[in-house]
Amino acid sequence: MKSAKEVISINQEEPSHFIRPEKRCTLNTKPDPLEIDLHRTAVIVVDMQNAFVSKGGMFDVSGMDISAAKGVIEKNRNIIDTARKAGCKIVFLKMSYEPDYSNSGGVESPNWHKEKGLTMMRNNPNDWGKFVTKGSWDEEICQDLEVQPKDLIVRKPRYSGFSGTNLDGILKAYKTKYCIYTGVATNVCVESTLRDGYFLDYWPILVSDAVNNAGPEITQQATLWNVEALFGWVIDTENLLEGISGA
Repeated sequence: MKSAKEVISINQEEPSHFIRPEKRCTLNTKPDPLEIDLHRTAVIVVDMQNAFVSKGGMFDVSGMDISAAKGVIEKNRNIIDTARKAGCKIVFLKMSYEPDYSNSGGVESPNWHKEKGLTMMRNNPNDWGKFVTKGSWDEEICQDLEVQPKDLIVRKPRYSGFSGTNLDGILKAYKTKYCIYTGVATNVCVESTLRDGYFLDYWPILVSDAVNNAGPEITQQATLWNVEALFGWVIDTENLLEGISGA
């Protein structure tokens, strides 16, 4: 099967995706229902890669609890398959650095001192290249999520998918207005990307049970509260699939 290309420029093989008739549905979101156009909607799948959801990945090796990953993977697969069939664009984000770490920020960047993969590799130099690095198993999308040729993959060097990438240009080229967010970690890369998207005027929809947090449960609840109250709309997988399927 032809694999999806990592995005440097927009895939010009899909001109019909730029001008399409409306395909509207109403989602049973909180705090209130939201009507969206599925042909102007992207599912932003954040960091569903081995590093964060697979045994032997960075989170697992560091001692973090990934027991909830299996359920999140299953919900992501259902959302991706249904949304793809409904005409939504699927965008996979993955966190990784160039092999020489030239885009990590270096010692003068807080990212160098706080991002877990970098700190783990600094503390154990034999691990350089093992975690969140281009070309590593750690950065690959987990095998349970099948990436299709028309899906897009965007590599990001920071928590936010909009930082140091062309994600904004990609979404604008596809006339995207609504962004459905899934993935990991809820309170880190998902929330960072969602907030930046909000500031760029994309309408954020967070799928509450298709995301998994890093840290205590309060971090999950805090992000859900922040989005529902301040940054967008929240929905669970069952209601999302029902809304999309009925369009």
